[in-house]
Amino acid sequence: MSAAAASALSKAVIARRTLLTLFISAAGGGVAQILSLPAPWLMGGAVAVAVSALLGAKVMLPNWLRDTTFVFTGLSMGAGVSRDSLALMAQWPVTLLALVLELVLIIGVTGYFLRKAFRLDRGTAYLSSFPGHLSFVMSIAAAGVGDSRQIVIIQVIRLLLLTVCVPLGAIFLPIGHYAGGVGLPWIAPEAIVLVAIACGFTGFVFTRLRVPAAYALGAMAASMAAKFSGFFDGAMPPPLLTVVFIFVGALIGSRFSGITRAEFRRAAIGGFAGTLLTVAIVTAVAFGASLLVDMPFGQIWLGLSPGALEGMGSLGIALGFDTAFIAAHHVMRLLLLTIAIPVVAMLVREPVAEPT
Repeated sequence: MSAAAASALSKAVIARRTLLTLFISAAGGGVAQILSLPAPWLMGGAVAVAVSALLGAKVMLPNWLRDTTFVFTGLSMGAGVSRDSLALMAQWPVTLLALVLELVLIIGVTGYFLRKAFRLDRGTAYLSSFPGHLSFVMSIAAAGVGDSRQIVIIQVIRLLLLTVCVPLGAIFLPIGHYAGGVGLPWIAPEAIVLVAIACGFTGFVFTRLRVPAAYALGAMAASMAAKFSGFFDGAMPPPLLTVVFIFVGALIGSRFSGITRAEFRRAAIGGFAGTLLTVAIVTAVAFGASLLVDMPFGQIWLGLSPGALEGMGSLGIALGFDTAFIAAHHVMRLLLLTIAIPVVAMLVREPVAEPT
C-alpha cells in the first residue's frame, strides 16, 4: 500500500471514529434530556462515551476538533459573563483563600487516604490526589514517580464523576438551575463567526505563551472583550450551546479510550473513594465560604471544584452562573498546582535502593 493510500485510510478511520464518538455523545445527551436531568447534553454525553470506551468502542476526538471545542466553550463562557462580575470581584479574595485551603486539604487528606486505605505507593497516591493539571501530573509520573496507568484512571474517574455529580446535585442541593439568557435575543450569527475567529486566534497566541488551558481561556478573554466593548450582546443560541455541550461530553468521555476494563476495575474503587472524599472537602469549604460572601452556593462550588475548566465552565453555563468567577478560580487553581505538583513529587518520590 502506498503512503498516500495509507494516509487516506488513516484519515478515514479518524473520521469514522470521530463521528461515532459524537453520535454516542448526542444519543446519551438525548436520553438524559428525555429523563429531564440537569445539564443533560453534557452529562449524558460524557457518561455514554465513557461507558462505550470501556466496552471497547473506538472513540476519539482529533486534536483540531478538541481545540475547536475549547474555543467554543470559551466563547460561550465569555458570552455568559454577567456585567455585575466586576462589582463582585471585591468578594473574590475570600473564595480565593478558600481555594488555597481546599487544595492543601485535598492533596494532603486524599493522598494519605489513598495510600493507607488502598496501599498505593506514595507517588501514585499523591499524584492521583491532585485536583487537575493532568498533563503536568502525567509528565511527572512518566519521569518515574508512581504508577502512570493507575494515576490516569483515578484522575479521569474524578473528572467524569464531577461532570455527573454536579448536575445531579442541582436536584438535591441549593446549586441552582439554568436561567441564563432567558428572554434575551440571540447573538447574531455573523457576530458569533467573527468573535469565534478572534477567539481561535487569541487561543493560539495563549498556547505560544504557555498559558494553562490556552484555547479555552484565550477564547473566553476575546469573547469577554468583545462583549464589554459592545461588539455583541444577548444570549448564545440554545441550539449552538447544545452542540457545544455534546462536543464537551464527547471530549470528557473519550479520555477513557485505551483503558481496559481490567485496569479500570483495579483502580476504580480508589478512584471513586478518592473523588468522593475530594467532593466532601470541596463541599465543606464552599459552604464555609458561602457564609462569608453574597453569591450562590452552586457558583462557589463550581469555582472551587476540582474539575477541568472546560467541564466546569460548561456546567456553569448550563446552570446559569457567572462564568468569569468560575474561570478566575480555575486559573488560580492551575497556577497553584503548577507550583505544588513538582514540590510534592520531590517529597513523595520513593528513594532508589543503593546497589550492593
